[in-house]
Amino acid sequence: MPYVDIGEGVQLHYEETNPEGEVTLLFCHGSGGNSRHWRYQEQMPGNIRILAVDLPGHGESSGSPQKTVADYREALKSMVDALQLKNFFLSGHSLGGAITLDYARCYPEGLEGMVLVATGARLRVMPSILETFRQEQVFPDMPYFIYGDNADPKLLEESQREMEETPPSVFYADFTACDNFDIIEDTSSINVPALIIVGSEDRLTPPKYSQFLADNLPRAELLYIEGAGHMVMLEAYQQVNEKIVSWIEGLK
Repeated sequence: MPYVDIGEGVQLHYEETNPEGEVTLLFCHGSGGNSRHWRYQEQMPGNIRILAVDLPGHGESSGSPQKTVADYREALKSMVDALQLKNFFLSGHSLGGAITLDYARCYPEGLEGMVLVATGARLRVMPSILETFRQEQVFPDMPYFIYGDNADPKLLEESQREMEETPPSVFYADFTACDNFDIIEDTSSINVPALIIVGSEDRLTPPKYSQFLADNLPRAELLYIEGAGHMVMLEAYQQVNEKIVSWIEGLK
């Protein structure tokens, strides 16, 4: 398993497929997640080098979960610098989408485009969710919020198991970072091509969040997937993958 040293004793684990691909696409997961949330994108068609990172304190990475999007952004920037990524694409889901947006705002040089999956320019979190994780407990209705009504039962089972295996403190840190994130006033100045993807049944980051991004980012395209929930890249991966590939090819 590959790791990259980003300083201060922190090593980030990442998955890599098709290392010789002519285009590099780096995936960043959401709250309490890990690189496996992009497992259906690892075999994406097209000549694309796929990287999927575990954020600090997640998955196989060392370090601690951060409580601000800016801190995660800087960890990602350290990874990009350490791997000497040039002219790459960045994709993020939910919290990862906030990190991606903030990265594009601060470091647009060398970023060819961004894929924003189930995210927003502001990410308020339900107080009951935050309080439950603050008390070191698992929020019982989480699968309802993150999957659509017709999601594969296997995805729901895996989600429940993953939540039970992930310390509540990780979710609390990540949801705190989301709750404090707000770059609505800066959105129109982020001049990086963007593909925005959202499911019609997303209850955590409702489609209106993605519509705002589509309306305010200068170079944006919106893909709306009927029947999918917050984990749209798992629930409707074929549509997601095909659109990402065609969108990247259209920018070449």
